[in-house]
Amino acid sequence: MKVLIVDDEPLARERLAALLRECGNVEIVGEAGNGREAVEAAATLAAELVLLDIRMPLMDGLEAARHMADFDKPPAVIFCTAYDEHALAAFEAHAVDYLVKPIRRERLQAALERARRFGAPRLAQVQAASGAPSRRSHLCARVRGNLVLVLVADIHYLLAEDKYVVVHHAGGEVLVEEALKSLETEFAERFVRIHRNCLIARERLVGLTRGTDGRIFAQLGGVATLLEVSRRNLPGLRKLVRHL
Repeated sequence: MKVLIVDDEPLARERLAALLRECGNVEIVGEAGNGREAVEAAATLAAELVLLDIRMPLMDGLEAARHMADFDKPPAVIFCTAYDEHALAAFEAHAVDYLVKPIRRERLQAALERARRFGAPRLAQVQAASGAPSRRSHLCARVRGNLVLVLVADIHYLLAEDKYVVVHHAGGEVLVEEALKSLETEFAERFVRIHRNCLIARERLVGLTRGTDGRIFAQLGGVATLLEVSRRNLPGLRKLVRHL
């Protein structure tokens, strides 16, 4: 079984690696220090199992597990955490497994056997049972077969095209197979709708301008493109502009 170790503490990763070598029948294919690195490494290394810390910088383990669940071949996930057993009661019924630090070899061995039996299909249940937050810090896209993670804070605007949404961000643009409505609901505090096919980052809005044909457009800081505002959404946008 190909295993990826994820923890923001190097010593914790070293200890897990040593314990895995004692357990045998596993291949440690890599390590990562945060959730974003974990998602990228799991995709690149085709990990079959991820030992995943929960509290980490940049992206936590619960969000990382959510992204990995969307892989064509998602890995099984075992959460590793310093939480006590009462905090983890929600995981007991549905999790592939969880390990409470400090991790014992016997407990790790049992978790590995459990992962071999249940595999990745239980991951969606883990997310539901854990009460994982619905709002992500990143969006995940595929570009020429490669996984790309876009920090939500770097997104300028989202434009719906057919069954895709084009994510325009600080580093360019990518396509995601998500509904604009679901993104609007998830990130209601960050984005505002200006048209049936467009959401913009509230903090990027710098003003409104009128075109020669009378249409109204939103101006975003650092974005050359003017984005059309529908009549329906114009009153709300005007209120936002007045508070800039």
